[in-house]
Amino acid sequence: MPTFADHVIASLEASGVSRLYGLPGDSLNGLTDGIRRDGVDWVHVRHEESAVFAAAAEAGLTGELNVCVGSCGPGNLHLINGLFDAQCSRVPVLAIAAQIPGSEIGSGYFQETRPQELFAECSVYAEVVTSPESGPRILEMAMRAAVERRGVAVVVVPGEIFLAKTGRDLPPTVVRPTRTVVRPDDEPLNEAAELLNDAQRVTILAGAGAAGAHDDLVRLAEILKAPVVHALRGKEYVEYDNPYDVGLTGLLGFASGYKAIEEADTLLMLGTDFPYRQFYPRDAMVIQLDIRGEQIGRRTHVDLPLVGSVRDTLPALLPLLTIKTHRDHFDQALAHYARTRKSLDALAVNDHERTPIHPQFVARTIDRLADRDAVFTVDVGSPVVWAARYLTFNGHRRLLGSFNHGTTARAP
Repeated sequence: MPTFADHVIASLEASGVSRLYGLPGDSLNGLTDGIRRDGVDWVHVRHEESAVFAAAAEAGLTGELNVCVGSCGPGNLHLINGLFDAQCSRVPVLAIAAQIPGSEIGSGYFQETRPQELFAECSVYAEVVTSPESGPRILEMAMRAAVERRGVAVVVVPGEIFLAKTGRDLPPTVVRPTRTVVRPDDEPLNEAAELLNDAQRVTILAGAGAAGAHDDLVRLAEILKAPVVHALRGKEYVEYDNPYDVGLTGLLGFASGYKAIEEADTLLMLGTDFPYRQFYPRDAMVIQLDIRGEQIGRRTHVDLPLVGSVRDTLPALLPLLTIKTHRDHFDQALAHYARTRKSLDALAVNDHERTPIHPQFVARTIDRLADRDAVFTVDVGSPVVWAARYLTFNGHRRLLGSFNHGTTARAP
């Protein structure tokens, strides 16, 4: 008879998961034995926090569900920082947290904790499997929550339940992401078009939510004669092959990005939750498009909220816009960006073989030598500054880091 661990492994495989990241422990014996017999990859790490970082990185690169594992007590407690990072990065990660024997819960048993409570703040779903009968349903709900809400789901499993038998006719759970078109309906789209057509100085602020919408975004900027400012997480999706890009804004950004926003009479925010309120314009009309409606208006006042994905919304918005001919705002922003870029590039040179080497020169050299499809990972602090200013992207390269949670050791 198959065990609950066998069902977990079969369900993960059927849902496209090819490896689990973790560190073995007694409470995980049932699961690790099932992995040994099944052949799914177990990626052994030295610390559970590394398991989460690895799973989150793979989820960020692929968009697919990835899995990390921790044993009871201190083992799964080590997951918490990485789970906060994955949740802040909005990537689908399933954490399997083993628990002490179910009959001992509440007795102050050796290594007893309550993972479902500890992880509640950094997850979209956290639940305890209390029996092999309830386990498959909880597993399915957790996987679905992680995939559809793009966040962390936690399944807490007492060690003995991994070894419990399930029915032979229990099929594996198959959870795959759905594909849904999400855009505002015609009335708010027409209102947005009217505001943009009437505006004299439009600036676009685009973030990670612009993934998959590059060409339409460039076309939008062309029609509106709008400079495009990008947030750091939007850099890999927005900056390349974009003659309207004028750099970043914010603590890591450029004066040109700040000025392009400050001097706009209309700011169009696309798929960004850029957090620093002091870098938003004081008097501009603001239109914000985000697939998560609850995030609209969190950072600055918003005159027109739009709920939808950038990828789905721009094709419906573009035909409603009138091509602008007045381009003073864009030309000034682009000239400012050229001056700013020149001063930054002047720092990224080999200073006559002197030491210490400028970190800007190191970053620029890495960028020059890296493959066309390289994946860059950066730690917090100065490495983020150099990545923001000196790494270049082309639609194939990727950038990973703890850009929302800001934890150290994310890159290693």
